[in-house]
Amino acid sequence: MLSQSVVVFSKNYLPISRVNIRRALVLLVSGKAEPVDFLVREPWLVRSPTQIFPVPQHIRLLVNSGERTWKVPPVNRREVLRRDAHRCQYCGSTKKLTLDHVIPRSKGGKHTWDNVVTACERCNSQKGDRTPQQVGMNLRCRPQAPPHPAVTFADQFWREQQVNLE
Repeated sequence: MLSQSVVVFSKNYLPISRVNIRRALVLLVSGKAEPVDFLVREPWLVRSPTQIFPVPQHIRLLVNSGERTWKVPPVNRREVLRRDAHRCQYCGSTKKLTLDHVIPRSKGGKHTWDNVVTACERCNSQKGDRTPQQVGMNLRCRPQAPPHPAVTFADQFWREQQVNLE
């Protein structure tokens, strides 16, 4: 049972993350969080030798969390590959991946999140020192900086809640 997860909300009711029951219990007992009853469900009961602690499936932090201190990661190979799901943004291949500047650096393109994509060697050499429009290649999705992890988690959480209600 201690491997179950509890959804943690910020003071502003933004879903931040999931924590295990043990961590949720520590937050509740220390007064750093309070139970939230979005969907009325039976809480999990954690028993100690002398007490029984109800642990809800959703808790809200009463203290400020570190959600504001997140910084956009640097543009590097590992982060670009992660953002693009290890797929070429021109053909979808997962073999022999490289980084490609959509607008080549020789043409004034910058090494920024909205100009660097993952490309396989074949597409990268085919594109060469030109823009995708000049070669007739299309990007699968517009490159952008990775979103804040709390925003990603919140989006996923609300999608799951919508599916559960249907």
